[in-house]
Amino acid sequence: MSFGGPRWPQEPHQPDGAAGHDPYGQQQPAAPYGGPYGQQQPQDPGAGQGPYGQGQGRDRAPYAPGQEPYDQGREPFGQRPAAPFGATADGTPDWSALAEASEARQRRRRRLVAAGGVLATAAIATVVAVAVVNGGSGGGTAPAASATTAPPGGAEVPTDGTGPQPSFSPVAPAPPPDPMDFLSTAAKDTAPLTPEGLFPGRKLTFGDRVYAKGATASTTECAGTGQGGLGAVLREHGCARVIRATYVRDGVAVTVGVAVFADQGKALAAKEGARGGIAPLAGAGVGDFCRATVCLRRSNALGRYAYFTQAGFTDGRKVTTSDTAVYKTSDDLGSFTFNQIYARGRAQASAAATAPAGGQ
Repeated sequence: MSFGGPRWPQEPHQPDGAAGHDPYGQQQPAAPYGGPYGQQQPQDPGAGQGPYGQGQGRDRAPYAPGQEPYDQGREPFGQRPAAPFGATADGTPDWSALAEASEARQRRRRRLVAAGGVLATAAIATVVAVAVVNGGSGGGTAPAASATTAPPGGAEVPTDGTGPQPSFSPVAPAPPPDPMDFLSTAAKDTAPLTPEGLFPGRKLTFGDRVYAKGATASTTECAGTGQGGLGAVLREHGCARVIRATYVRDGVAVTVGVAVFADQGKALAAKEGARGGIAPLAGAGVGDFCRATVCLRRSNALGRYAYFTQAGFTDGRKVTTSDTAVYKTSDDLGSFTFNQIYARGRAQASAAATAPAGGQ
């Protein structure tokens, strides 16, 4: 007795708002003509008291009576302003100073002109020297400039754009073949198919788990490889061959059966109509398992291949939904088989992409 498990899926600070005060606590003048701090009337600038408690009228200055801030007609501190450059104290031009300034400008200009001439002469001498070196010592004329330059390796690199130019085909290259094109029909899936090709080696390493390989088998008698009705389903849809392999790890064994059909449609129909399971394959160090007990069965299809697994305990215990080791074994072998079948299609697609045109 067996049961089938699930199938593989596929945002600015304002100042103090008190009217008439600044941030340091000093009294501010009232805002004129009704500012934002209340209505204020304009004040007569000549009315009221002056500074330091003295009365101030319109015709009075803010100093003691009879005094002005400075003696009339005198500069502060008894000083007079200096005459501008090039003028005497009485305001007439200083012709001597002006003449000296003009002469100084003339001398500076002559020095600049002389320095420029020296630089120009040096530049011309450099050009002549380079020309002589390039022309050689034989007095002959320099060779015409070449259209190419020679790198250190000696090969010439074209510089005038007249050399051969790359050409590109206006036709886009064909896309690489799809592996599924080869896996879907027997007409294109012609690579050799053997148990050792699908299940190579003596062990299988999947992640951090290592499975020992037991017996393998291949037969064209598909009906005899099924249990509980699977054989009849395989025969009904035209199974041409079944390849089986068994793996074991930590007391859990699993048999994988790969059924081959003529095309993808028949393999999918066999997978959808599957009942029962693949018959366990004992031997090569693995005893009978999944007989007269409950095991985990699964099925899937890829291209023209349908594959089935049956996993259980080697000691005959029934498998329950809490037996994660059995589920993990079934997952690993199902994924491995999928990868192997797809690798077969990819290899054939790669070979077709690199084959010479016309089959030559």
